[in-house]
This record gives sequence, C-alpha cells and structure tokens, in this order.
Amino acid sequence: MRKKLGNMNKRKIRDLIGTNLMLIGTLFASVLFFLIFILLFYRSALVLENTSIIDILFSSTWNPDNGQFGLAPIIIGTILVTGIALLIAIPISLLSAIYIAEYAPTKIRRMIRPFIDVLAGVPSVVYGLCAFLFLVPLVKDVIAPLFGVRTTGLCIFTAAVTLAVMVFPIIISLCVESFCAIPIALKEASLSVGATKWETVKKVVFRASSPSILAAILLGFGRAFGETIAINMVVGGIPVMPSSVFQPGETLASLIASKYGELMAIPLQESALMLVALILFVVVLLFNILGVFILRRAKKRWNY
Repeated sequence: MRKKLGNMNKRKIRDLIGTNLMLIGTLFASVLFFLIFILLFYRSALVLENTSIIDILFSSTWNPDNGQFGLAPIIIGTILVTGIALLIAIPISLLSAIYIAEYAPTKIRRMIRPFIDVLAGVPSVVYGLCAFLFLVPLVKDVIAPLFGVRTTGLCIFTAAVTLAVMVFPIIISLCVESFCAIPIALKEASLSVGATKWETVKKVVFRASSPSILAAILLGFGRAFGETIAINMVVGGIPVMPSSVFQPGETLASLIASKYGELMAIPLQESALMLVALILFVVVLLFNILGVFILRRAKKRWNY
C-alpha cells in the first residue's frame, strides 16, 4: 500500500514539474515577444524625436548621411515585390493544392507532399543563390527584352519571382489540409445530383474552405513581407522610387540586411534602421494574427 502511495506521489510530482516547465517555456516565449517589441521601440525613439513619422513614411529620399530617412520608395518596393509574388504564387498554389487533394492518386499524393514540406524548410539563402545563378540571367537576357526593357536582372521582378517560389509550400500545405478536411458528405451530395468533379471543387470545396484559403494567403503574405536574405541577393539594393518592375529596388527587410554594418556606428542612423525593423515587425505580426484568427474560425466551422 505504501509502495502504491509512493508511486502515485512520484507521478504527481513529475506531472507538476512537467506542467511548470511547460508554463515557464510558454511565459518565456510570450515575454520574449514583448521584449523584442519594447527593444525595437526604445531603439527607434531617437529618430522619431528628430523626424516626424509622417515625413519618414511619406518622404521619397533615403540619404542617412544628410539625415533624410524617407521610407516611401522602400515601402513601395516592398509592396511591389510582395504583391507580384502573391499574384504569381496564389493561382499556382491553389491549382497545385486542388490536384493533390482531389485529383492525384494516393501514391502520387504520398510522394508529393513530403517534397513540398522539404521545400518549406530550405534555407532562404539557397533560394537566393539559385535565383542569382539562374533567374537573374533569364530576366536579363530573355524576359526583360520581350518587353523592350534593358536590365541587369537584379530587379523587383526577379525578387518577386524568387519570393513566389518560397511562398508556394506554405500556401499549398495549408490549402491541402483545408481541402482534405471538408466533410466527404458535402462532396458526395454534389456528385449525386450530377455535378462534375470540377463543378464540385468550384462550388463546394472552394466555398467551404474559403476562410482557410484566405488564412493561407495571409500567412504566406507574412512570410513574403518579411523575407530578407534571398531578396537582398536579387532585388538590386537601390532605395529609389521604382518606375518599372525591371528596375532595381529595395525592401524593408533587405534594407536592414544591406545597411546594418555601415549605419550601426552612428546613433541616429542606427535608430532609423531600428524603426524600419519595428515597422516590419508590426506589419508581419498583424497579418499573422489575422491569418491565424481566420484559420481558427475555419477549424471551428468544420470541427477539425
């Protein structure tokens, strides 16, 4: 009897220790988030004291040596790169997810999904290197001349295509999970009244999983908006107002990566980079929160 009580007490102690360790880990992750936000806000206070946030966001001149920290061309470059990337990635990702979930034989589906998961884990520098070696010459010698444009290949369009390839695995994986989670009864009901496979996909699968599709796109946007190394390698790195997608540009994330070393010695310029990091942090956070919120609503809807 005493042995049983002793064993029960040991198990309770182990459970208590495990629970507390998990609680500490969760609190650490939560506190770390707020610490990062506070640190970025504190380090960016200096530039906000010297320049209004309106001038920073809407001025078109980035010249730290003269105290000009206009982010408008960089923000526009970020929007162009991200927007073009999603315009490329969304239709390809949706069609791929439909094929995997609805049309692919079981063997092919089991073969394809691990490759997609591996693509999601490939380091961004590898994507950037491949884009620099293959995509940059392709844009320079083939794609840009089709539009009568001369370019070095290091431009907004190249960065957008690179980013689209990096976003594929995220959107495809989330959409496949969403399509597979739709009750089979809905699909069977559509097929039983004479609808074709594609009509069922279009009118049942798409409509039923639309919140999850939107969440996947938003999460993909969060990844695309904050991508750094791969974009920095192919975007051109020139913070000027872009007049063409084949013109070199700059994004918020690549600006931090490219200017970090040369601007960190001067407090005001360092503060400007910290403000850029803060803006990036807040935007990515908002889109990820929105994406997770929509995804949770979709999961509650179908109870999975």
